[in-house]
Amino acid sequence: MTQDLTLVTGATGTVGFNIVQSLIKRGRTVRVLVRSIERAQAVLPSACEFVEGDICDYDSVKQAMQGCSVVHHAAGLPEQWFRDPDVFTRVNVIGTQNMLRAALEHSVAKFVYTSTIDVFQAGRGEHYDESTLDSNPKGTYYERSKQQADHFVTQAIEQGLDAVFIHPAGVYGPGPDIEHAVGLNDIIQKSYHGQLPALLPGGFPLVYSEDVGEAHVLAEQAQTGERFIVSERYLSLTEMVAEVYRELGMNKRLPIVLPTWLGKALASVGESVANVINKPPLVAKGEFHFLQWQAIPNGSKVQRELGVRLTPFDEGLKHTISAMFGRVQSA
Repeated sequence: MTQDLTLVTGATGTVGFNIVQSLIKRGRTVRVLVRSIERAQAVLPSACEFVEGDICDYDSVKQAMQGCSVVHHAAGLPEQWFRDPDVFTRVNVIGTQNMLRAALEHSVAKFVYTSTIDVFQAGRGEHYDESTLDSNPKGTYYERSKQQADHFVTQAIEQGLDAVFIHPAGVYGPGPDIEHAVGLNDIIQKSYHGQLPALLPGGFPLVYSEDVGEAHVLAEQAQTGERFIVSERYLSLTEMVAEVYRELGMNKRLPIVLPTWLGKALASVGESVANVINKPPLVAKGEFHFLQWQAIPNGSKVQRELGVRLTPFDEGLKHTISAMFGRVQSA
């Protein structure tokens, strides 16, 4: 496969940032499609070629993809709340359709799409792998938008696009803005600053950010249509915080876990208020919904078939905290 020029979308996000890092260390020529060149140049390697545009604008997508043989489409909205939920469709669905259309027109040799574990089917607490997509609409705007986007990638494959799917779990670790992130990175920050008075019930699977970048690049060699879950392990929020406290050297009692009914009510009321004041809720209903799924993805395929080493959680946590705070003193 010719790999003269590779396009990455979403490069200023955690996943896209780590894709870029994995490509650059291999000596690849990388072009990034970004909404602000100034912001992107502040966080991405200077070796990148910067093109300003938006995946929601087909003309800028087509221009950015000109001459590229490989495309990594990692741009999307991972958030669980917007006052206007149609933004999920505009970015995650229509943006992906624009990318696919341009890739087909430019006869791109490989298209690696960043999907999500949310598109799979599994009951609460069940183990699952890449074999079963959920044919029913999922419970949140974000999840449904990713299901729709996934469907359009499949359609493009049927039209001749050589595309593969990467399905990351909850990503933590180094990124372009590690101190202002979501998920476990946010939990680490709040733990360190004593801003975590209580926990929601449930948990989610985790994967170290650098492993996700590696998985994308290694997936370029995979067969058309292949799917790869990238997940190292599942932990409850209590287990996560316990490990964070241990690594931070914090000898204090763990936060209480709210009853499920209270967490659900907090998310519902908070989102109603958020829709009025147009500020994100403390807990989005989509976030609470995801925490209650508690299904456990199997990440063995990406290790077995692509040779990805999934960083053990204790190792990844140590690196993450070091990146955030340097040498951490006991609190």
